[in-house]
Amino acid sequence: MRRSLLVLSLALTVALVVAPAAFGHDGGQGTWGEANDKVVTNAGFILIAFFPLFIFVMSMGQMALDRRKDRRKAAQKALRREDRVRGGW
Repeated sequence: MRRSLLVLSLALTVALVVAPAAFGHDGGQGTWGEANDKVVTNAGFILIAFFPLFIFVMSMGQMALDRRKDRRKAAQKALRREDRVRGGW
């Protein structure tokens, strides 16, 4: 455990030290190209559309998980009720 933590922290440090040199080859222009007004505006619109859509999809997933949990709890409660009723001598 201790060795893996040491190796992980060393790898992270090396990655953080080497990363600026990897992207500094084109004068800081970036991977997309020139960042003019149109590119920045389109990126902003993409972000505006992404976050509400992401929240909606994650909420639907959470709702489905909650329904599944409620069905499981109801089934367990029904089984416990049957055990009490079945009792016998």
